[in-house]
Amino acid sequence: MSHFYCREQELKKLNARYEDADFECAIIYGRRRVGKTALINEFCKGKPTIFYSALNTTEKENLESLSKAIMSYEHPEMESAPVFRDYDAALAEITALAYKQRLIFVIDEYPYLAKAKPAMSAMLQHLIDHRWSDTKLFLVLCGSSMSFMEHQVLGQESPLYGRRTCQFKIEPLDYRDTAVFHPELSLEDNALIYGITGGVPHYINKLNVKKDVQEALRTNLFDRSGYLYEEPANLLKQELREPAFYNAIIKAIAEGASRLNEIVSKVGETSSTCMNYLKTLMELGIVRKETPITEKPGKKTIYMLADNFFRFWYRFVPANINAIDSGRIEDIYEVAVQQHIPHYMGLIYEQMCREYLLYYAKQLPIPLAEVGQWWGTDSVKKKQVQIDIVGVPSTGDEYIIGSCKYRNEKIGVDELELLREYAEVFGKGKKYDYYIFSKGGFTEGLQKVAAEGEVTLVTLEELYAE
Repeated sequence: MSHFYCREQELKKLNARYEDADFECAIIYGRRRVGKTALINEFCKGKPTIFYSALNTTEKENLESLSKAIMSYEHPEMESAPVFRDYDAALAEITALAYKQRLIFVIDEYPYLAKAKPAMSAMLQHLIDHRWSDTKLFLVLCGSSMSFMEHQVLGQESPLYGRRTCQFKIEPLDYRDTAVFHPELSLEDNALIYGITGGVPHYINKLNVKKDVQEALRTNLFDRSGYLYEEPANLLKQELREPAFYNAIIKAIAEGASRLNEIVSKVGETSSTCMNYLKTLMELGIVRKETPITEKPGKKTIYMLADNFFRFWYRFVPANINAIDSGRIEDIYEVAVQQHIPHYMGLIYEQMCREYLLYYAKQLPIPLAEVGQWWGTDSVKKKQVQIDIVGVPSTGDEYIIGSCKYRNEKIGVDELELLREYAEVFGKGKKYDYYIFSKGGFTEGLQKVAAEGEVTLVTLEELYAE
């Protein structure tokens, strides 16, 4: 069963605006499955609401659907609803209702309506300027197409530019909020759920963990009948015209191709073609571009899967597709999947540690502007160096340098020595504060050094501590 969690701030702000009784135009957007509609439904509970979910279909069918939504509000007892002659007439009805009372009008998946009726944004702009600003209407425009919402609703080229009264970009939950769904589970299990779902509420619910995460994976993801098994394919089909090509790019990145030339080589297309597809995947929040922190985009730029669910699925499902399809995955699950999960969790753990520093660490030696990773060449030893965590100060030249180890064994003093070497290669600060994060804890020797103030040690328990 799905539950509403962790959007209290957004809900509080929406309710405060609702109480004012002035005209409002709230823009709510975010990637699919992230919980936008759940937030809106929670906000609308017990309030007069016309909820219209736009369809990826024709102008005519969308008008029928909008008519039905209006009529089900005005005459809920009616089994069939008459269709308004046009959109002007339908929206005029909403105007008349909003003069009389506080009314929420939700257009969910607004990009579908704007595609079916290209003049819709201009129509809404005219109504907001000349009619709705004097009413008690609370308009909500919601959409999953990030690029459309940012450019064609919020952007300067949009007729709706400057008409919104508030906006909410709904992001996936962070690792701590993800744990709210399963407080009864161990911290390690909750970290894994975050690593699988990326904090997307819909995926957390569909993973449907009862007691055992591995059992839930075998049932709901590594099984042809499980909901999550076909989720990436379904999502790509919904969003894209050529899902097969996008699938090839995602698979290439999941298998370790991070630079453009590596992706081009694996996919077998031109650089410009791949760049166009990568741009779309970045707009959807599936892929992200990363550059060593403190450096400008250039030769060192790499591409990574930004979406943990896609990262997990593409890491483990394609490689085991025959075993899944033939029902043999149970026999090989431990060696094919389970034993590789700690290695997979390494990157996830780094992400969690960065979130901890940005949002949850109570006392930091410096005011943080941003946290990321850094990589470059040690010119003395002629080798590549990667630093898991670099915390950049908002002012000054004191930096945080950190490492993250998602292993069961205890981490010792040699890790601190390595960090000191890496800091020299990084070379941007005059002073460094060292942090080591470890799932398996620390040796007595390293704890002693930490007690002298030379390094800060953070356990998995501390990552989740209040």
